[in-house]
Amino acid sequence: MRAEFYACPKDPFDCQPLANSWYEPCKRLAECCGALVLLVLTAPLILLAAVLVKLTSRGPAFYSQTRLGRNGRPFTIYKIRTMVHNCESQTGVRWATYQDSRITAVGRFLRRTHLDELPQLWNVVRGDMSLVGPRPERPEIVVHLESAVPHYRDRLLVRPGLTGLAQIHLPADTDLESVRRKLVYDLYYLRRVSLWLDLQVVLGTLAYLAGIPAAWSFRLFRLPSPEVIECPFHDLTWNIPPVARLLSGSIMEIS
Repeated sequence: MRAEFYACPKDPFDCQPLANSWYEPCKRLAECCGALVLLVLTAPLILLAAVLVKLTSRGPAFYSQTRLGRNGRPFTIYKIRTMVHNCESQTGVRWATYQDSRITAVGRFLRRTHLDELPQLWNVVRGDMSLVGPRPERPEIVVHLESAVPHYRDRLLVRPGLTGLAQIHLPADTDLESVRRKLVYDLYYLRRVSLWLDLQVVLGTLAYLAGIPAAWSFRLFRLPSPEVIECPFHDLTWNIPPVARLLSGSIMEIS
């Protein structure tokens, strides 16, 4: 099955992202203004969630963590705490899993509603992140994924995002196979970056958070379907030339 919005090309790697000099400044201005507005509007929710976390579990309401941004630059990401305090002191660095015992009762609700991610709007305002882009990962995890998943570091050619194509289509990472599949969505985005695609992803994310069925929102906002996104990469994903070579510097030069 193939959706009509994009056709699967004979050579999928001929598709390159829009390289307009106005794209980055326009996106940055729109995202900064949008993030500021959302931060003000959601401030009561953030405060309420922080109070609930503080009242129901020991430790701080917020926590920070080092992630890798554009070109591998480390930055500090902010979230509302959803796990028990210092949970990795016993388990070490690892992804959260389904029914993870480290997640608190309030934290489970915050994760399900994605309210724990709201403080990252401040990261968008600061310029560490974008509203739309590949999700940022921890340096100690990136080291292992780079050696296991070819072209994984290509995700660092743009600012990481609060949401992205992979986030509205797929669940959170749990294993290497889920990382490989999400990388396909990130590479698809890298080759087609545009203000229109960014707007589609934002609208699709809002529809997802509002509980609108995915099929309806994808059709309404003309979001590319999983079939369209994954089609060009079938049997080719791990043998493609690095995306940096295809970009010809168009994204890497954007500041």
